Formats: sequence, structure tokens, C-alpha cells
Amino acid sequence: MAESKSFPFPGFIVLFLLITGAQISCARTFTIVNYCRETIWPAVTPGEYFNGGGFALRPGQTIVFTAPVSWSGRIWARTGCNFDQTGNGSCQTGSCGSSLKCGASGKPPTSLAEFTLANLDFYDVSLVDGFNLPIAVTPLNGRGNCSVAGCVSDLRPNCPTELAVRAGGRIVACRSACDVFDTDEYCCRELYGSPVTCQPTYYSKRFKEACPTAYSYAYDDPTSLFTCSGADYVVSFCSSRGQHVCTYHNKLMCGGSNGLKPAGGKWLMMILGLISTSVLRKIC
Repeated sequence: MAESKSFPFPGFIVLFLLITGAQISCARTFTIVNYCRETIWPAVTPGEYFNGGGFALRPGQTIVFTAPVSWSGRIWARTGCNFDQTGNGSCQTGSCGSSLKCGASGKPPTSLAEFTLANLDFYDVSLVDGFNLPIAVTPLNGRGNCSVAGCVSDLRPNCPTELAVRAGGRIVACRSACDVFDTDEYCCRELYGSPVTCQPTYYSKRFKEACPTAYSYAYDDPTSLFTCSGADYVVSFCSSRGQHVCTYHNKLMCGGSNGLKPAGGKWLMMILGLISTSVLRKIC
């Protein structure tokens, strides 16, 4: 299914499908929000349902996509990017190469949101590859555990010196101990390649204390991997606890004071798109 903002009258499309009896596939709505004070360049792999895998979001902007329940992938943010009119350029953090549209994973350190969509969705936020921005995943209107996953704290100001990535005189990211030291113990491999032998380290404990619902090392599953059925998801960058985005999931829900704006369209178009997705989910 294409992203909802591409269709000028999604409600009429749903009505047409119902009347004609055309086959309708289930989908999940993803609302991606930038609460940061700077422009970011979210990236998604695989990105065929997400504007080709890369786009810019200015401060306070939000954008909406839909993906089928078979989708499995990653969402992260790139920072400090400079792209030309052809979509070629570079980023300080999270780079997936020289293209705005990502076809590969981001270069660590990156804060990752990970999803596997099915009848029962699995999702998490991982700091195993390091940290570059606060990120949270909030399921809406789902069934089951459906907890908020993520890291709303900014780890950069207190990043250990040996893990810090600097650019322009400031810390722009915090590397993982595995990335820096490349030892079996920190990377959970060889003799340390099991949940029994791979235990939290000094550095992963630092990450976990700041972000208790995010993966801090490879086998941090019990407090970091979540499930939910039939939910839509808000992926927010630089959000604070209790902060919400204005979005339509069965009913219009608004919160926060950042004046969020949908990227590339009016609020009405975003709401219509989300209404159509809600109808589709009820049919499935």
C-alpha cells in the first residue's frame, strides 16, 4: 500500500473498494514526528512504503505512511545532513551512503526503531549500535501488552569520553562499546554469544539506566522487546515523557504544544488518510 498522503481522496478510494469488492490488504499506520530543535532526515529500510526510504523533517513536522502487516524493518534518524537537489550528500550521523533515499542500514552509532509486523507485531528500540537521537515508539489502539518502547533521554551530554563522537565542537552521538573496543565480551560473540554468557557491562548499564525500555546490549530482551496486535505506531524523535502528536486513530487525538504540521500536505489530508486506514483495519 502506498503512503496515505499520496492520495487526495482516500475515503472515496475505500468506498470504491467496498462497492467493487476489490481485494483489501491490512496495513499499519506509521506517524513519524520530529520534536527536535533541528531538521532531521529519517531513514527506513526497506523503504518502499516510506517515500523510498529517506526524507527530511523540519522541527515540529510529522509525516504519515502505511505499510502492510508483512513489513519488517528499521527506522532511524540521520543528523547534520547536506543533500543537493539530486538527493546526493552526506550526514554527520546515521548515514546510509551518499543518497537521501536509504537502501541500506545506517552507519553506527544510530538509535534504531525495529518492527516485525504480523498478526502479533514485535517492536523495540535498540541502542546496541549506539545512540544519536532520543527516539520512542508508541503503539495506538492495539491489543495486548502494547507498551511504549524507547529512549527519551539524551545520552550525548553524559556520553563517556571514549565513546563520544564529536563534530563542530560538540558531541553528536555516542558509540557502543562493541563498536569502539570490538571485543567478544562487548559484542556478545564467540564464548559470549548466548544469553547466559553475555551479561550487561559497565557501558550497557549506563545506557540502560538512562533508557530502561530500550535494548542496551544484544540479549537485553526481557525489558526491551514488546508485542502488540492491530496497532498503529507513532515514532517520535526528541520527545519528552507524556508528549503526544495530533493524529487520527479511530478518533482525533491531540496533545503537546509544538504546533506539529504534516509534511507535504494539510492536516485534513492526513486525517482523511488515517481514517481510510482505520476503515481498512476494521475490514481485515
